[in-house]
Amino acid sequence: DLDRLVAERRRSTTWTRAGDAPEATTVEFSFEGVLAKEPVLRDACDIDRVFPRAPFVPADHGDLAERCETILGLQTAGLKTRLAHTGTKAAVIGLSGGLDSTLALLVTARAFDALGLPRTGITAVSMPGFGTTHRTKSNAESLARDLGVSFREVSIHAAVEQHFKDIEHDPAVQDVTYENSQARERTQILMDLANQTGGFVIGTGDLSELALGWATYNGDHMSMYAVNASVPKTLVRHLVRYAADVFGGRIAEVLLDILDTPVSPELLPPTGDGEIAQKTEDLVGPYELHDYFLYYLLRFGFEPGKIYRMALKSFEGVYDAKTVHTWLRTFYRRFFAQQFKRSCLPDGPKVGSVTLSPRGDWRMPSDASSRLWLAQIDALNPVD
Repeated sequence: DLDRLVAERRRSTTWTRAGDAPEATTVEFSFEGVLAKEPVLRDACDIDRVFPRAPFVPADHGDLAERCETILGLQTAGLKTRLAHTGTKAAVIGLSGGLDSTLALLVTARAFDALGLPRTGITAVSMPGFGTTHRTKSNAESLARDLGVSFREVSIHAAVEQHFKDIEHDPAVQDVTYENSQARERTQILMDLANQTGGFVIGTGDLSELALGWATYNGDHMSMYAVNASVPKTLVRHLVRYAADVFGGRIAEVLLDILDTPVSPELLPPTGDGEIAQKTEDLVGPYELHDYFLYYLLRFGFEPGKIYRMALKSFEGVYDAKTVHTWLRTFYRRFFAQQFKRSCLPDGPKVGSVTLSPRGDWRMPSDASSRLWLAQIDALNPVD
């Protein structure tokens, strides 16, 4: 895989150019004219190698458990360092009953334990709004109680309704204003509670959401330390499942139910039977596909056409060509359009080889054009 070799040599500062080492030999070669002589090269879509569907997740279960412990340790070490450096003995987390905030709370509890601080210094805040369901609200409270952290419930209904009146927004119009007003109200509550307690807000958003821009600017996008910023959604699930195995008992039951809950920002009213109506993967696509695209784009710099062919092979029998093509285009469109949110991210630990931190591995102007990439995707034939 020449693209991969080039990417690895570009990343590795220990690679020596042939001209700098007398023992190295340069061998020139070319594929020009080869096809006319004999069918050595096959069609680009005819590949045997199958790339892992979940490149962020080890395939071996034993390795997975070890990797999960390592990642949790790195997240914990990063937060522990920040707490110690600032002399902070309190933290505030918006606990929704979803995967990301659950992982953030687990990491924060470990950090407080490592510092010898009481877990009561952690305030988990449930902020029910127009889309909050009984299931997520109950799981959030149960998890907080079982972990021994402080728990508060602050409804955002009245504040957001007043805000709608102030800006003259009709609450019957459930558009982006309707949704983002709730996210920003929650962030205001968390920031002010952090001031009250002398602590700071722990961010919960993950790497996959940052790639897609699936966060409200200056809403859940903002915090004082983002512990999940370099953990993709597919890996978040395994970290929470690993934690369930470690804890066992009542905490494991709650964690497993959180794992079974559809991923949702819960900003739109529930269905008539009280179930989640707004499911993230129905709107932006399956996270397993987006994490696949993200990994091979950032880790090796593969072009969309190559990633598309790889995905067809990796997800054969799971997603058809049209589905892969549709979400690949969505991924690239959103990835370019949402860079402005990544340009002003809060600090967070790097726990793997892929990160989108503007202070780390990723440099990208917010107005970078996606035209060339989208043109390549549009030229693909999803029927093939």
